[in-house]
Amino acid sequence: QVQLVESGGGLVQPGGSLRLSCVASGRFFAIYAMGWYRQAPGNQRELVARITSGGSTNYADSVKGRFTISRDNAKNTVYLQMNSLKPEDTAVYYCNAGAAAQSYWGQGTQVTVSS
Repeated sequence: QVQLVESGGGLVQPGGSLRLSCVASGRFFAIYAMGWYRQAPGNQRELVARITSGGSTNYADSVKGRFTISRDNAKNTVYLQMNSLKPEDTAVYYCNAGAAAQSYWGQGTQVTVSS
């Protein structure tokens, strides 16, 4: 069983930056692929960024060049650095850990981009 706790969300002006963190409990964090997803009101949850156990990354087209996902296996933590934020980035951001048939979700953290 893995528990995930996100933090770092908040209100930011367009063009600003935020860094989200997700801390995982339990052992064997390094084997999990970690992802950040987001869900805006009325929309489906969508993948924002993902990083494999080997460090390979992929991003949604809408965030390429603005967001960076990284992980620190020693701290059981995955990060999402978000720069040049836009109002359309407003959503609840969720952390996900996946390996084989297992998938775990955090409770989400709200990101609001508004002037």
